[in-house]
Amino acid sequence: MPVNAGNLLINVSPDSSGIHDSSHLFSTGETPFRVRDIVIVGNKRTRREIILREIPFKSGETFLLQELVRRFEDARRQLMNTALFHTVVVALKSFDGYDIDILVQVRERWYIFPVPYFKPVDRNLNQWLVEQKASLSRVNYGAKLLYNNATGRNDKLRIWAFNGYTKQLSFSYDRLYIDKRMKWGMNVGFATGQNKEMSYNTVNNKQVFLKDDEYVRNFLSVSTEATYRNAIKTRHRFGIAYTREVISDTILKLNPGYFSSSRKQIDFPELYYNMTYYDLDYIPYPTKGYAAEVGISKKGFNSSMNVFQLSAKGVANWTTGKRSFFTLGIGGLIKLPFKQPFYNQRLLGYGGFSLQGYEYYVVDGVAAGYLKTTFSRRLLKFNIKVPGGKKREAMRIPITFYGKVFGNTGYVHNPQPGNNFLTNKMLYSGGFGIDIFTLYDVTLKFEWSFNQLGQNGIFLHRNSVF
Repeated sequence: MPVNAGNLLINVSPDSSGIHDSSHLFSTGETPFRVRDIVIVGNKRTRREIILREIPFKSGETFLLQELVRRFEDARRQLMNTALFHTVVVALKSFDGYDIDILVQVRERWYIFPVPYFKPVDRNLNQWLVEQKASLSRVNYGAKLLYNNATGRNDKLRIWAFNGYTKQLSFSYDRLYIDKRMKWGMNVGFATGQNKEMSYNTVNNKQVFLKDDEYVRNFLSVSTEATYRNAIKTRHRFGIAYTREVISDTILKLNPGYFSSSRKQIDFPELYYNMTYYDLDYIPYPTKGYAAEVGISKKGFNSSMNVFQLSAKGVANWTTGKRSFFTLGIGGLIKLPFKQPFYNQRLLGYGGFSLQGYEYYVVDGVAAGYLKTTFSRRLLKFNIKVPGGKKREAMRIPITFYGKVFGNTGYVHNPQPGNNFLTNKMLYSGGFGIDIFTLYDVTLKFEWSFNQLGQNGIFLHRNSVF
């Protein structure tokens, strides 16, 4: 039943959680409403100030009702994008004339995951399953500790210890805010390890590996960075790192140009700056909004290592209907000077810089760009209910299926292409597939891709924004 209070009309129609949905509010006048109090419930671990930092309004501020309701949705979206909560509800709690109280109700996730570690080392699952015949010798195994929201400040602790293809120990800690104004943060990381097998060259756009009874590679990396987040959607990173890489005499003989000047060891510092911008409805699987990433780095300052790198990526998502959306992605990277050793030439096919349909190939170079387009439509959405207990509430695990068609184009420049046929030419691919999105932001992608070489196949991927 509607309740009339002055020029404010509230339609009392609670959702399944029993909280009144503020989207039913509307105003017949232009009198602004003042936010008197913000009540937060459900945050057993997350500190209140961390939640308030993501909300685009404060106690004492005044808004016209239409603007306030829009900010309710912005607050809900920003809190979900922290990856701290299963659900978030931002709604009107109560009012006294034109003074209103706002309720923010959250349901926290599990934050600590001490789990076994088992992962193929190859660039994607298809390369491991098809080309490497699912060889267990190309698997890392061990244990990892993932501790999100460790102190309730949206900080992340990572400890990895594994053996197998790579013997490695690594540690990282990322804290979003370290100052009272909640603008500056910090991150530290450390990794050390050894390999008895490594890729030392690229021939016909395939990685060439050497396996030995002795270790053929040793590495050490240390990094620290400061982060700055003045606004909600943009984060800046300023970092410094140190890296040491050592290869065996055998690797050096097979590829004297692996490092510059026929070296078998390099030690170099790195200075870098990175900016990320997210204005997405939901970062783990966006269907609307924009994101961008820009990076600048300088590795080394002498003849053993000297590379300046500039990279940029962007993605835009537009809704085309209630259940469909269109995605456009673009990216580019350049390394200067163009004359670089093999160690600095990894480009297409490594990390997030890739084209669908070329999963079995790598393209080395010093400059590259790509353009990706995708049309997606939601096919099915449902929840699986997990019963609760005396100390644990019942949960609903959401599962959503999306169908899609996609097309890609890209180009890699390399003044020293060697015996590789995909360098210095336009590359094209396309296909269709299904994305399955479920609990804890896990997305599985099943794609049937076609490339300009006349090849096609089913490929498996995990999700990323870019």
